[in-house]
Amino acid sequence: MAARSSCPGCGSAALVEDAHYAQQQLVCAACGCVLAEGLLTTTYAEEEHLREVAYSQSTGQKEQLSRCLQRGIRRVQDLCKVLQLPTVFEETAVLYFQRALQHPSFHLVSLEKKELLGGSCVFVTCRQHNWPLTMGTICSLLYAKQELFASVYLSLQKELGLSVPALSLGDLVKTHLNSFRLFQHTADVPAPFVEDKEKMVARTMQIVELASETWLVTGRHPVPIITAAAFLSWQSLQPAARLTCTFARFCKLAAVDLLPPAHLRLKELLEIFLRMASQLAWLKVFNMDKKTVVKHIGDLLQHRIFLLKRAFCLEDGEEQCATPTGEGSASSPLTAGGAAQEEGCPSEGKRQREGGPRPLLPPCLINPRKRLRTAAPSASDSAITGDEPISDSEIEQYLRAPEEIRAFRKAKAWS
Repeated sequence: MAARSSCPGCGSAALVEDAHYAQQQLVCAACGCVLAEGLLTTTYAEEEHLREVAYSQSTGQKEQLSRCLQRGIRRVQDLCKVLQLPTVFEETAVLYFQRALQHPSFHLVSLEKKELLGGSCVFVTCRQHNWPLTMGTICSLLYAKQELFASVYLSLQKELGLSVPALSLGDLVKTHLNSFRLFQHTADVPAPFVEDKEKMVARTMQIVELASETWLVTGRHPVPIITAAAFLSWQSLQPAARLTCTFARFCKLAAVDLLPPAHLRLKELLEIFLRMASQLAWLKVFNMDKKTVVKHIGDLLQHRIFLLKRAFCLEDGEEQCATPTGEGSASSPLTAGGAAQEEGCPSEGKRQREGGPRPLLPPCLINPRKRLRTAAPSASDSAITGDEPISDSEIEQYLRAPEEIRAFRKAKAWS
Protein backbone atom coordinates (compact mmCIF):
# COMPACT_ATOMS: atom_id res chain seq x y z
CA MET A 1 0.00 0.00 0.00
CA ALA A 2 1.52 3.33 -1.03
CA ALA A 3 2.30 5.72 1.83
CA ARG A 4 0.59 9.13 1.88
CA SER A 5 1.55 12.24 3.93
CA SER A 6 -1.71 14.19 3.78
CA CYS A 7 -5.33 13.82 2.81
CA PRO A 8 -6.07 15.08 -0.72
CA GLY A 9 -9.53 16.18 0.39
CA CYS A 10 -8.91 18.33 3.48
CA GLY A 11 -5.09 18.40 3.60
CA SER A 12 -4.97 16.88 7.09
CA ALA A 13 -2.02 14.70 7.96
CA ALA A 14 -4.01 12.60 10.44
CA LEU A 15 -4.06 9.40 8.42
CA VAL A 16 -4.74 6.10 10.16
CA GLU A 17 -4.98 2.46 9.05
CA ASP A 18 -8.30 0.81 9.85
CA ALA A 19 -9.29 -2.84 9.42
CA HIS A 20 -12.87 -2.35 8.19
CA TYR A 21 -14.61 -5.78 7.98
CA ALA A 22 -11.19 -7.48 8.01
CA GLN A 23 -9.98 -5.33 5.10
CA GLN A 24 -7.06 -2.94 5.46
CA GLN A 25 -7.93 0.69 4.62
CA LEU A 26 -6.13 4.02 4.89
CA VAL A 27 -8.61 6.57 6.29
CA CYS A 28 -8.35 10.31 7.07
CA ALA A 29 -9.25 10.83 10.73
CA ALA A 30 -10.37 14.41 10.06
CA CYS A 31 -12.87 13.98 7.21
CA GLY A 32 -13.26 10.18 6.99
CA CYS A 33 -12.09 9.95 3.40
CA VAL A 34 -10.84 6.50 2.36
CA LEU A 35 -7.53 7.07 0.66
CA ALA A 36 -6.57 3.50 -0.21
CA GLU A 37 -8.08 0.04 -0.10
CA GLY A 38 -6.06 -2.90 1.09
CA LEU A 39 -5.96 -6.54 0.00
CA LEU A 40 -8.30 -9.36 0.94
CA THR A 41 -7.58 -13.08 1.23
CA THR A 42 -9.79 -15.15 -1.04
CA THR A 43 -11.44 -18.45 -0.09
CA TYR A 44 -10.42 -20.32 -3.26
CA ALA A 45 -7.02 -21.68 -4.30
CA GLU A 46 -5.21 -18.49 -3.30
CA GLU A 47 -6.15 -19.06 0.33
CA GLU A 48 -4.27 -22.35 0.35
CA HIS A 49 -1.08 -20.53 -0.62
CA LEU A 50 -1.81 -17.50 1.61
CA ARG A 51 -1.92 -15.18 -1.37
CA GLU A 52 -3.62 -11.80 -1.24
CA VAL A 53 -5.84 -10.52 -4.02
CA ALA A 54 -7.76 -7.31 -4.52
CA TYR A 55 -11.32 -7.16 -3.27
CA SER A 56 -12.66 -6.79 -6.84
CA GLN A 57 -11.16 -10.20 -7.65
CA SER A 58 -12.10 -11.94 -4.42
CA THR A 59 -15.02 -14.12 -3.48
CA GLY A 60 -16.61 -11.21 -1.71
CA GLN A 61 -17.37 -9.67 -5.07
CA LYS A 62 -18.68 -12.96 -6.50
CA GLU A 63 -21.06 -13.42 -3.58
CA GLN A 64 -22.90 -10.27 -4.51
CA LEU A 65 -25.52 -12.09 -6.58
CA SER A 66 -28.96 -10.67 -7.09
CA ARG A 67 -31.69 -11.92 -4.86
CA CYS A 68 -33.60 -13.15 -7.91
CA LEU A 69 -30.67 -15.34 -8.97
CA GLN A 70 -30.13 -16.65 -5.45
CA ARG A 71 -33.80 -17.51 -5.05
CA GLY A 72 -33.89 -19.13 -8.49
CA ILE A 73 -30.87 -21.30 -7.71
CA ARG A 74 -32.46 -22.40 -4.44
CA ARG A 75 -35.67 -23.28 -6.29
CA VAL A 76 -33.73 -25.37 -8.80
CA GLN A 77 -31.84 -27.15 -6.04
CA ASP A 78 -35.01 -27.82 -4.06
CA LEU A 79 -36.73 -29.19 -7.16
CA CYS A 80 -33.82 -31.54 -7.80
CA LYS A 81 -33.96 -32.76 -4.20
CA VAL A 82 -37.71 -33.42 -4.43
CA LEU A 83 -37.17 -35.44 -7.61
CA GLN A 84 -34.19 -37.19 -5.96
CA LEU A 85 -31.89 -36.39 -8.87
CA PRO A 86 -28.14 -37.05 -8.77
CA THR A 87 -25.75 -34.26 -7.86
CA VAL A 88 -24.47 -33.88 -11.40
CA PHE A 89 -28.04 -33.21 -12.58
CA GLU A 90 -28.40 -30.44 -10.01
CA GLU A 91 -25.13 -28.79 -11.03
CA THR A 92 -26.07 -28.88 -14.71
CA ALA A 93 -29.54 -27.45 -14.06
CA VAL A 94 -28.08 -24.59 -11.97
CA LEU A 95 -25.59 -23.83 -14.73
CA TYR A 96 -28.37 -23.67 -17.31
CA PHE A 97 -30.39 -21.37 -15.05
CA GLN A 98 -27.47 -18.97 -14.60
CA ARG A 99 -26.89 -18.91 -18.35
CA ALA A 100 -30.57 -18.23 -18.96
CA LEU A 101 -30.74 -15.28 -16.58
CA GLN A 102 -27.69 -13.73 -18.25
CA HIS A 103 -29.42 -13.93 -21.64
CA PRO A 104 -31.18 -10.68 -22.67
CA SER A 105 -34.35 -12.55 -23.62
CA PHE A 106 -35.04 -13.43 -19.96
CA HIS A 107 -34.14 -10.12 -18.30
CA LEU A 108 -37.59 -8.56 -18.33
CA VAL A 109 -39.80 -11.62 -17.97
CA SER A 110 -42.25 -11.94 -15.09
CA LEU A 111 -41.40 -13.59 -11.80
CA GLU A 112 -43.71 -16.51 -12.63
CA LYS A 113 -41.84 -17.21 -15.85
CA LYS A 114 -38.50 -17.01 -14.03
CA GLU A 115 -39.68 -19.72 -11.64
CA LEU A 116 -40.81 -21.82 -14.58
CA LEU A 117 -37.41 -21.17 -16.14
CA GLY A 118 -35.81 -23.09 -13.28
CA GLY A 119 -38.20 -25.99 -13.82
CA SER A 120 -37.39 -25.94 -17.54
CA CYS A 121 -33.68 -26.19 -16.76
CA VAL A 122 -34.35 -29.27 -14.60
CA PHE A 123 -36.56 -30.74 -17.33
CA VAL A 124 -33.87 -30.21 -20.00
CA THR A 125 -31.20 -31.75 -17.78
CA CYS A 126 -33.28 -34.88 -17.15
CA ARG A 127 -34.01 -35.33 -20.84
CA GLN A 128 -30.35 -34.94 -21.77
CA HIS A 129 -29.37 -37.62 -19.25
CA ASN A 130 -32.17 -39.95 -20.43
CA TRP A 131 -33.95 -39.60 -17.08
CA PRO A 132 -37.70 -40.34 -17.53
CA LEU A 133 -39.48 -37.15 -16.50
CA THR A 134 -42.66 -35.75 -18.01
CA MET A 135 -43.71 -32.16 -18.37
CA GLY A 136 -46.84 -32.88 -16.35
CA THR A 137 -44.75 -33.92 -13.33
CA ILE A 138 -42.82 -30.64 -13.38
CA CYS A 139 -46.01 -28.62 -13.81
CA SER A 140 -47.67 -30.37 -10.87
CA LEU A 141 -44.69 -29.61 -8.62
CA LEU A 142 -44.58 -25.96 -9.70
CA TYR A 143 -48.39 -25.52 -9.76
CA ALA A 144 -48.08 -24.21 -13.31
CA LYS A 145 -50.16 -24.47 -16.46
CA GLN A 146 -48.68 -26.77 -19.06
CA GLU A 147 -49.19 -24.22 -21.87
CA LEU A 148 -47.19 -21.54 -20.05
CA PHE A 149 -44.48 -23.99 -19.05
CA ALA A 150 -44.20 -25.26 -22.61
CA SER A 151 -43.70 -21.73 -23.95
CA VAL A 152 -40.92 -21.03 -21.42
CA TYR A 153 -39.29 -24.40 -22.16
CA LEU A 154 -39.30 -23.79 -25.91
CA SER A 155 -37.85 -20.29 -25.42
CA LEU A 156 -35.06 -21.70 -23.25
CA GLN A 157 -34.28 -24.41 -25.79
CA LYS A 158 -34.19 -21.88 -28.63
CA GLU A 159 -32.22 -19.08 -26.98
CA LEU A 160 -29.53 -21.29 -25.41
CA GLY A 161 -29.37 -23.65 -28.39
CA LEU A 162 -29.90 -26.76 -26.26
CA SER A 163 -30.26 -30.20 -27.79
CA VAL A 164 -33.01 -32.11 -26.02
CA PRO A 165 -33.64 -35.75 -27.04
CA ALA A 166 -37.21 -36.99 -27.13
CA LEU A 167 -38.44 -39.38 -24.45
CA SER A 168 -39.01 -42.91 -25.75
CA LEU A 169 -42.47 -44.45 -25.50
CA GLY A 170 -41.21 -47.21 -23.22
CA ASP A 171 -39.76 -44.77 -20.72
CA LEU A 172 -42.97 -42.76 -20.83
CA VAL A 173 -45.02 -45.87 -19.99
CA LYS A 174 -42.88 -46.61 -16.94
CA THR A 175 -42.98 -42.99 -15.78
CA HIS A 176 -46.74 -42.66 -16.22
CA LEU A 177 -47.51 -45.90 -14.40
CA ASN A 178 -45.30 -44.91 -11.47
CA SER A 179 -47.97 -42.39 -10.46
CA PHE A 180 -50.74 -45.02 -10.28
CA ARG A 181 -52.10 -45.91 -6.83
CA LEU A 182 -52.98 -49.51 -7.63
CA PHE A 183 -49.82 -51.26 -6.55
CA GLN A 184 -50.39 -51.32 -2.79
CA HIS A 185 -53.47 -51.92 -0.67
CA THR A 186 -55.05 -48.76 0.77
CA ALA A 187 -58.43 -47.79 2.12
CA ASP A 188 -59.49 -46.40 -1.28
CA VAL A 189 -58.30 -49.40 -3.32
CA PRO A 190 -60.09 -52.73 -2.71
CA ALA A 191 -57.97 -55.85 -2.40
CA PRO A 192 -59.07 -57.42 -5.76
CA PHE A 193 -58.03 -54.23 -7.55
CA VAL A 194 -54.43 -54.21 -6.26
CA GLU A 195 -52.00 -55.38 -8.93
CA ASP A 196 -48.31 -56.20 -9.13
CA LYS A 197 -46.45 -53.29 -10.66
CA GLU A 198 -44.02 -55.28 -12.80
CA LYS A 199 -46.75 -57.43 -14.35
CA MET A 200 -48.90 -54.42 -15.18
CA VAL A 201 -45.99 -52.45 -16.67
CA ALA A 202 -44.91 -55.43 -18.80
CA ARG A 203 -48.39 -56.03 -20.25
CA THR A 204 -49.02 -52.32 -20.77
CA MET A 205 -45.77 -52.13 -22.74
CA GLN A 206 -46.97 -54.98 -24.98
CA ILE A 207 -50.31 -53.27 -25.64
CA VAL A 208 -48.62 -49.95 -26.39
CA GLU A 209 -46.27 -51.70 -28.83
CA LEU A 210 -49.31 -53.25 -30.50
CA ALA A 211 -50.88 -49.78 -30.74
CA SER A 212 -47.70 -48.48 -32.34
CA GLU A 213 -47.71 -51.28 -34.92
CA THR A 214 -51.34 -50.59 -35.85
CA TRP A 215 -50.98 -46.81 -36.38
CA LEU A 216 -52.81 -45.86 -33.17
CA VAL A 217 -49.87 -43.89 -31.77
CA THR A 218 -48.84 -41.89 -34.82
CA GLY A 219 -49.89 -38.26 -34.52
CA ARG A 220 -51.62 -38.81 -31.17
CA HIS A 221 -50.86 -37.66 -27.65
CA PRO A 222 -49.24 -40.65 -25.92
CA VAL A 223 -50.77 -40.24 -22.45
CA PRO A 224 -54.38 -41.19 -23.38
CA ILE A 225 -53.06 -44.24 -25.24
CA ILE A 226 -50.98 -45.32 -22.25
CA THR A 227 -53.93 -44.81 -19.90
CA ALA A 228 -56.22 -46.93 -22.10
CA ALA A 229 -53.53 -49.62 -22.44
CA ALA A 230 -53.00 -49.66 -18.67
CA PHE A 231 -56.75 -50.12 -18.12
CA LEU A 232 -56.89 -53.10 -20.50
CA SER A 233 -53.78 -54.71 -19.02
CA TRP A 234 -55.15 -54.23 -15.50
CA GLN A 235 -58.48 -55.82 -16.45
CA SER A 236 -56.91 -58.72 -18.35
CA LEU A 237 -54.68 -59.76 -15.44
CA GLN A 238 -57.74 -60.56 -13.27
CA PRO A 239 -60.81 -60.31 -15.52
CA ALA A 240 -63.23 -62.08 -13.20
CA ALA A 241 -63.09 -59.36 -10.57
CA ARG A 242 -62.36 -56.34 -12.76
CA LEU A 243 -64.52 -56.55 -15.87
CA THR A 244 -67.34 -54.72 -14.11
CA CYS A 245 -65.05 -51.77 -13.26
CA THR A 246 -65.53 -48.84 -15.62
CA PHE A 247 -62.77 -46.79 -17.18
CA ALA A 248 -63.73 -43.72 -15.14
CA ARG A 249 -63.65 -45.63 -11.86
CA PHE A 250 -60.27 -47.14 -12.75
CA CYS A 251 -58.77 -43.68 -13.31
CA LYS A 252 -60.28 -42.46 -10.06
CA LEU A 253 -58.80 -45.36 -8.10
CA ALA A 254 -55.43 -44.89 -9.78
CA ALA A 255 -55.55 -41.11 -9.13
CA VAL A 256 -54.86 -40.21 -12.76
CA ASP A 257 -56.67 -37.82 -15.06
CA LEU A 258 -59.09 -39.28 -17.59
CA LEU A 259 -58.40 -37.22 -20.70
CA PRO A 260 -61.21 -37.00 -23.28
CA PRO A 261 -59.33 -38.87 -26.09
CA ALA A 262 -58.71 -41.85 -23.79
CA HIS A 263 -62.18 -43.29 -24.46
CA LEU A 264 -61.54 -43.17 -28.22
CA ARG A 265 -58.14 -44.83 -27.82
CA LEU A 266 -59.75 -47.56 -25.70
CA LYS A 267 -62.37 -48.17 -28.38
CA GLU A 268 -59.70 -48.41 -31.10
CA LEU A 269 -57.61 -50.86 -29.07
CA LEU A 270 -60.64 -53.08 -28.44
CA GLU A 271 -61.43 -53.10 -32.17
CA ILE A 272 -57.89 -54.28 -32.91
CA PHE A 273 -58.17 -57.06 -30.32
CA LEU A 274 -61.56 -58.15 -31.69
CA ARG A 275 -60.15 -58.42 -35.20
CA MET A 276 -57.17 -60.39 -33.92
CA ALA A 277 -59.45 -62.69 -31.90
CA SER A 278 -61.43 -63.54 -35.03
CA GLN A 279 -58.27 -65.12 -36.46
CA LEU A 280 -57.40 -67.25 -33.44
CA ALA A 281 -58.60 -70.83 -33.90
CA TRP A 282 -59.83 -71.60 -30.38
CA LEU A 283 -61.66 -68.27 -30.11
CA LYS A 284 -63.67 -68.48 -33.34
CA VAL A 285 -66.35 -70.58 -31.65
CA PHE A 286 -67.09 -67.83 -29.13
CA ASN A 287 -69.16 -64.76 -29.80
CA MET A 288 -66.59 -62.14 -28.86
CA ASP A 289 -67.50 -58.64 -27.83
CA LYS A 290 -65.58 -55.75 -26.27
CA LYS A 291 -65.95 -57.19 -22.75
CA THR A 292 -65.24 -60.85 -23.31
CA VAL A 293 -62.21 -60.21 -25.53
CA VAL A 294 -60.41 -58.69 -22.53
CA LYS A 295 -60.18 -62.17 -20.99
CA HIS A 296 -58.02 -63.36 -23.88
CA ILE A 297 -55.68 -60.39 -24.23
CA GLY A 298 -52.78 -62.47 -22.90
CA ASP A 299 -53.20 -65.08 -25.67
CA LEU A 300 -53.66 -62.39 -28.32
CA LEU A 301 -50.47 -60.62 -27.30
CA GLN A 302 -48.57 -63.91 -27.24
CA HIS A 303 -49.41 -64.54 -30.92
CA ARG A 304 -49.41 -60.87 -31.90
CA ILE A 305 -47.28 -61.02 -35.06
CA PHE A 306 -49.13 -64.01 -36.54
CA LEU A 307 -52.58 -62.58 -35.80
CA LEU A 308 -51.73 -59.18 -37.26
CA LYS A 309 -50.68 -60.84 -40.52
CA ARG A 310 -53.90 -62.86 -40.60
CA ALA A 311 -56.22 -60.01 -39.63
CA PHE A 312 -54.74 -57.30 -41.85
CA CYS A 313 -53.38 -57.06 -45.37
CA LEU A 314 -49.62 -56.93 -44.95
CA GLU A 315 -46.90 -57.18 -47.58
CA ASP A 316 -46.45 -60.93 -47.21
CA GLY A 317 -50.14 -61.77 -46.77
CA GLU A 318 -51.35 -61.68 -50.38
CA GLU A 319 -53.77 -64.57 -50.07
CA GLN A 320 -55.49 -63.00 -47.08
CA CYS A 321 -55.98 -59.75 -48.98
CA ALA A 322 -58.36 -61.40 -51.43
CA THR A 323 -62.05 -60.79 -51.16
CA PRO A 324 -64.16 -63.33 -49.22
CA THR A 325 -65.81 -64.67 -52.38
CA GLY A 326 -62.57 -65.07 -54.30
CA GLU A 327 -64.30 -65.22 -57.71
CA GLY A 328 -65.69 -62.61 -60.02
CA SER A 329 -64.47 -59.71 -57.95
CA ALA A 330 -63.40 -56.69 -59.96
CA SER A 331 -61.84 -54.83 -57.06
CA SER A 332 -58.11 -55.21 -56.59
CA PRO A 333 -56.75 -56.22 -53.17
CA LEU A 334 -55.40 -53.51 -50.91
CA THR A 335 -51.96 -53.53 -49.44
CA ALA A 336 -50.24 -51.18 -47.07
CA GLY A 337 -48.24 -49.71 -49.94
CA GLY A 338 -51.09 -49.44 -52.45
CA ALA A 339 -53.91 -48.38 -50.17
CA ALA A 340 -54.20 -44.95 -51.74
CA GLN A 341 -55.31 -46.31 -55.09
CA GLU A 342 -58.58 -47.71 -53.72
CA GLU A 343 -59.21 -45.46 -50.77
CA GLY A 344 -62.73 -44.70 -51.85
CA CYS A 345 -63.65 -48.21 -53.04
CA PRO A 346 -67.15 -49.19 -51.80
CA SER A 347 -66.22 -52.85 -51.55
CA GLU A 348 -63.63 -52.01 -48.89
CA GLY A 349 -66.25 -50.95 -46.35
CA LYS A 350 -68.33 -54.04 -47.14
CA ARG A 351 -65.28 -56.27 -46.68
CA GLN A 352 -64.56 -54.70 -43.29
CA ARG A 353 -68.13 -55.20 -42.13
CA GLU A 354 -68.02 -58.85 -43.15
CA GLY A 355 -64.92 -59.40 -41.02
CA GLY A 356 -62.50 -60.01 -43.90
CA PRO A 357 -58.93 -58.74 -43.80
CA ARG A 358 -58.48 -55.05 -44.40
CA PRO A 359 -55.36 -52.99 -44.99
CA LEU A 360 -53.37 -51.84 -41.99
CA LEU A 361 -54.01 -48.12 -42.29
CA PRO A 362 -54.10 -45.17 -39.86
CA PRO A 363 -57.53 -44.51 -38.35
CA CYS A 364 -57.70 -41.15 -40.14
CA LEU A 365 -57.83 -43.02 -43.47
CA ILE A 366 -60.25 -45.71 -42.33
CA ASN A 367 -62.72 -43.22 -40.82
CA PRO A 368 -61.95 -39.85 -42.44
CA ARG A 369 -63.54 -36.77 -41.00
CA LYS A 370 -66.32 -35.06 -42.92
CA ARG A 371 -64.99 -32.34 -45.15
CA LEU A 372 -66.59 -28.95 -45.57
CA ARG A 373 -68.93 -28.66 -48.50
CA THR A 374 -67.52 -26.63 -51.34
CA ALA A 375 -69.45 -24.39 -53.65
CA ALA A 376 -70.98 -25.99 -56.73
CA PRO A 377 -68.64 -25.66 -59.74
CA SER A 378 -69.67 -23.41 -62.55
CA ALA A 379 -70.43 -24.63 -66.07
CA SER A 380 -67.03 -23.53 -67.34
CA ASP A 381 -65.22 -25.31 -64.51
CA SER A 382 -67.15 -28.56 -64.97
CA ALA A 383 -66.59 -28.70 -68.73
CA ILE A 384 -64.25 -31.50 -69.80
CA THR A 385 -61.43 -30.27 -72.01
CA GLY A 386 -59.22 -33.37 -72.12
CA ASP A 387 -56.28 -31.61 -70.48
CA GLU A 388 -57.18 -32.62 -66.93
CA PRO A 389 -54.35 -34.36 -65.02
CA ILE A 390 -54.84 -38.07 -64.41
CA SER A 391 -53.96 -39.24 -60.93
CA ASP A 392 -51.76 -42.24 -60.34
CA SER A 393 -54.59 -44.05 -58.58
CA GLU A 394 -56.73 -43.91 -61.72
CA ILE A 395 -53.87 -45.12 -63.90
CA GLU A 396 -53.17 -48.02 -61.54
CA GLN A 397 -56.85 -48.90 -61.46
CA TYR A 398 -57.06 -49.22 -65.25
CA LEU A 399 -53.70 -50.82 -65.91
CA ARG A 400 -53.52 -53.45 -63.18
CA ALA A 401 -55.98 -56.24 -62.61
CA PRO A 402 -56.01 -58.34 -59.43
CA GLU A 403 -54.28 -61.17 -61.26
CA GLU A 404 -51.53 -58.84 -62.46
CA ILE A 405 -50.91 -57.53 -58.95
CA ARG A 406 -50.78 -61.08 -57.59
CA ALA A 407 -48.30 -62.13 -60.28
CA PHE A 408 -46.21 -59.04 -59.66
CA ARG A 409 -45.95 -59.87 -55.94
CA LYS A 410 -44.92 -63.43 -56.66
CA ALA A 411 -42.22 -62.23 -59.05
CA LYS A 412 -41.04 -59.72 -56.48
CA ALA A 413 -40.85 -62.44 -53.82
CA TRP A 414 -38.78 -64.70 -56.10
CA SER A 415 -36.32 -61.94 -57.01
